[in-house]
This record gives sequence, C-alpha cells and structure tokens, in this order.
Amino acid sequence: MKKAKRLCKGDTIGIVSPASPSENKSEVTRGIETLEAMGYQVKVGRNVNKRKGFVAATEEERAEDINQMFRDDTVDAIFVTQGGYGSAQLFDKLDFEAIASNPKIFTGFSDITSLHLAMNKMAGLVTFHGPGMARFNREDLTPYTEKQFFKALESTEPLGEIPLADEKKWLNPIGKGKCQGTLIGGNLTLICASLGTPYEIETKGRILLIEDVDTEPWIFDHMLCHLRNAGKLQEAAGIIVGECKNCVPFKYEPGFLVDTSLEDVLEYYLSPLGIPVLYGLPLGHADDLATIPLGVLAELDCGQKTFRILENGVVE
Repeated sequence: MKKAKRLCKGDTIGIVSPASPSENKSEVTRGIETLEAMGYQVKVGRNVNKRKGFVAATEEERAEDINQMFRDDTVDAIFVTQGGYGSAQLFDKLDFEAIASNPKIFTGFSDITSLHLAMNKMAGLVTFHGPGMARFNREDLTPYTEKQFFKALESTEPLGEIPLADEKKWLNPIGKGKCQGTLIGGNLTLICASLGTPYEIETKGRILLIEDVDTEPWIFDHMLCHLRNAGKLQEAAGIIVGECKNCVPFKYEPGFLVDTSLEDVLEYYLSPLGIPVLYGLPLGHADDLATIPLGVLAELDCGQKTFRILENGVVE
C-alpha cells in the first residue's frame, strides 16, 4: 500500500467537496481560520460548495477538484468539507493513476467511505477515516478528536491502541478471541452500496470497520443481512463496530418497551461468526471521533477489549 508523507506545520492542505455542500458555507471559513491558526496553509478547491441540492457541484467539477489536488505538487494533504451524499458518483471520473502516483493524506468519513474503498482498491492508497472541515472549529472540534486526528497524521509511529473518549462508556465484546488483519471499511450504508461494483469491498482476512448514524435497527438488520448474503461477514478476520449515534427506532417513546435494539441485531448477525467483534469505540458520527488509517495492519482483542493500529499510516 502507498503511504503519504506525514503532515507537518507549514504544509498546505487542499479542501474539496466530493459529496454534499456544507450546511453553512461559513463552516469552511471557520475551518480555514482554525487550520491557519494551527500553522498550516490552506488551498480551497475551485468548485467547493459551488451549488446547493444533494451535492456540492456537478460530478465533473467535484471529481476535477480531487484530481487537481492530487496532481498539485504544492498540496500535501486533502481534507473534505463533509460527507452527506454523492461521492460514489465520481468513480469513473477520478484519475486513479494520478492518485497512485502522488500519494497524499486523504481524510473524511461517512459518505466519503465510497472514496476510501475506491482509492484503497484502485490506487492502493492508505487513506484516513476521520473528520471533515465541518468539525474544524473550536466549537465542534473536541480535544479527543483533535488529539487523535493529528496523532494519526503527524507521527510515523503506529497509532497503537484506540482509546475511549469517555472512560464512563463501555465496550461490548460481541465475539471472542484475538485477530490481526488489514483494516478496511467505514459507513455501513456505503459499504453495502459498493457490492456488485468494481469498487466492491474485500473483507477476506481483514478487520472490517462498520458504523452508521440515524439508522433504525431494522435497517441495520437489512444491511448486515445483505453483507452476510454476499459472504462479506463470514470472510472477515474480525469486526469493529463504532458508536452508532441515534440508531434506535424512530418512533422512540421512553418507557415503552422496544423489543429489538441495535445491540440485538449485532448479536444476531455477528456472534455466530465465531470471530472477534468489538462494539462501541468512537469511530463514527459521535461528538468524539478517532482518526484511523485504512489499509494498514490492525489488531482486535476481545479478551482485553482493545483495538490497536499496528502499522504506520504515514511516512517521513
């Protein structure tokens, strides 16, 4: 796998909008001010937040911004504005040869999962599952998110154990045992959407990361069933499930017995696999988000309830 050079103070960060436009365009302005105050330079893609609707610009415009940032020798890393919807529209317009020839830090999550899968498979690039520009302001960038983000991008040492952001929270070991494997995955909705395409996720012998947000348990059930029917769950060496914010029945009435929770769904599909499965780390849409490299060696230990990144994501 190809790895980018580590992020250093003074480096130039390119900003692109592969999916939905920012809810408020000031999110980009605030993010730029934050990054510049931290000691970085910022270059904004020509088509960032160009139009409203489902997506931030046309397919061609969004893809060209990504291609241009990878081709631009003055750009050291590429951050997205946010996820949302639309990244998968860009696959046939991305220059994977240029991406492979110019390995750079590329970070985002949620809908950006589509691009992680494509760049990993078609360009052999290690990418980073982490926050977009919408979080890069002093109001939304929690101390945990900031620490784990720059630890992942600035150090050539492996990240090691991914800690809980809140010691009061509890990790649920759904499976048993310990495994190692290349880390792959991201948002469950987008993982399922990759099936049957040239960019389909490969899970054989790998540790699969899944997370989602605002997804009712029955929909989560549907997607895990789809992955099981495709053989993707059975092939995995282990599965790490991030915090899944608001993944409850939408008609939620406190005091009313809801007979199927997300935990029930996870137990039903993942426990019979007989592989290590750990649920509850801050690897998704919660307030705290740990940035992790995709495409590197990781270790999952249910006995110790630990998830460790064993391989560096960036180089000197």
